[in-house]
Amino acid sequence: MRLMSSPWFAVRNLALAALAAATAAAATRPHYGGTLHVEIRQSFETPDPPVTGYGMPNLARAFAITLWEAGRRAVYAADENAPGGRPFLDTVEIEMARPLRDQSIDLELGKTDVVELGPSELRRQPARRKVWPSAPVRLVALVFGPRVEDARIREALALAVDRAAIHNVLLQRQGEVSAALLPQWLSGYAFLFPAAADSARARTLVAGIPVAARAISFGVEDPAARPIAERIALNARDVGLAVSVVPQAAAAGVRLVEVRIGSSDPALALAGIAVSLGLPEPARASSPEALYAAERALLEGFRVVPLFHLPDVYGVNPRVKGRPGIAPLGEWRFENLWVEGGRP
Repeated sequence: MRLMSSPWFAVRNLALAALAAATAAAATRPHYGGTLHVEIRQSFETPDPPVTGYGMPNLARAFAITLWEAGRRAVYAADENAPGGRPFLDTVEIEMARPLRDQSIDLELGKTDVVELGPSELRRQPARRKVWPSAPVRLVALVFGPRVEDARIREALALAVDRAAIHNVLLQRQGEVSAALLPQWLSGYAFLFPAAADSARARTLVAGIPVAARAISFGVEDPAARPIAERIALNARDVGLAVSVVPQAAAAGVRLVEVRIGSSDPALALAGIAVSLGLPEPARASSPEALYAAERALLEGFRVVPLFHLPDVYGVNPRVKGRPGIAPLGEWRFENLWVEGGRP
């Protein structure tokens, strides 16, 4: 026992502890090198890389574009002189126009590192899967075209939509049910806009409309959103409207659209949404009360009917290390990531 407590053994134990700590640190310490493979469903068809928006454009903070194949592929290389220092990654390779289901399969097979996850894909992910969500930054809404002149039809459809059922089943409870343009986390008052369905009131409105005038074409361009459109069409038929889902969204009487929240400043965000939806410029708001009044004015007449606020959700390969690479507004922040197995 005296031998085990001798200075020699004390020094030996300290050395072993230091070696174990150094080994653990080396296993988790970020290192330069590696390529991050990313897949997205969006297709940027511009001849040059986009400079605004979310996703790829944000890479310009720390990476330089080295390859651009419009609508197909992009490659970014680490900027040695980036303002925040050289990113850990060597390159980021992005494959565009990948259906969500294909992305999920590629992630499961280890062919890629970061993919987008829709509600169906998220449901299929293993419980251990690393997931990066943003705040609810995507507004899903109905937008009526000029041909739907009768405000009773617009209001009836707004009242017919069972947001809660769609949110629970089709969206797997992602994001939030909302009848507001701005999400609750940003404005603080979204709950003041009633989002519950009222089929009885909708039927009363429809009863006063001639049968021949109750037909509406419902446009949806994104195949992933078609189940939502079909469920809304079913809700509409239940109250007496004849709604048919069509792929030609531009010519449809009502469209299912998605708009991103572009700013963490609620007044700027509301102005950006209004521009994207073709609504009048909202009144300048210097207080929450004024902002609420401005948003309420935009929604009068039911030309636009907000339905949900959804997050961006990404599935991540376990070999990707570092803090989440998605900011609250959905911007990519890949400069502090590294890929396990990259060169030291």
